[in-house]
Amino acid sequence: MAVWGVVNQKGGVGKTTTAVNLATGLARAGRRVLLIDSDPQGNATTGLGADKSAVPGTLFDVYRSLAENMDAAGLIEQFILPGAEGRPDLLPATLDLAGAEGVLQAAVGKEVLLRDALEPILDRYDTILIDAPPSLGLITVNILAACDEVIVPMQGEFYALEGLSQLVRTIEIVRKRINPRLKIGRVVLTMFDGRSRLAQQVSQELSEFFGEKLSQTVIPRNVRLGEAPGHGIPAIELFPESKGAQAYSALVEEVLAG
Repeated sequence: MAVWGVVNQKGGVGKTTTAVNLATGLARAGRRVLLIDSDPQGNATTGLGADKSAVPGTLFDVYRSLAENMDAAGLIEQFILPGAEGRPDLLPATLDLAGAEGVLQAAVGKEVLLRDALEPILDRYDTILIDAPPSLGLITVNILAACDEVIVPMQGEFYALEGLSQLVRTIEIVRKRINPRLKIGRVVLTMFDGRSRLAQQVSQELSEFFGEKLSQTVIPRNVRLGEAPGHGIPAIELFPESKGAQAYSALVEEVLAG
């Protein structure tokens, strides 16, 4: 089984869209998939159509319980929402997750609480995808400590490159000190406009830096990808003929092929 974090400290680069559509595509391909919403905005939760006001608990409850009781093994199972056929299971998030940084600061083993929480359920899934927040705080460090690989969605613009070195440095530190198996699995260009000279330049620079880790699949700018969350249905399911959904379907095939 594999645990992947969808990580980039820059907001608005398509992390949640990538996490939701990749998780759904893998589930539709027959994989047992869990999507963990680790962003206080809870957009992945909304994107899968879950009612935030009715969920039995969230990732914040997991962190708080583990911080208070290190023997609280298995509690994560209480809060996982089972997915319908062709959909991933979901561990939801709501705005209360914004308080997790304070809870984690006071916890023993604050960097590895998520890893410990996932341990009892690893054999239930083929893939666990974690949608990270747009920061490099303790929530993201917990994700990096728990996952095998990082998927980095990147927009084809200058500022995306500017923040890349900080992300790579954080991954290196976590690999050295906490999680030696951690690596960058693939970098995915998102919101790509092939008509833009800058986007092409960014693509070339990423190719030179990451080599084969740069995904062959490029996710274009596509209005359907932005519309789908309002319906609570992933674009790969709701608008399968759209260019955006077809790109994510191609990414799923790329991931399945290894």
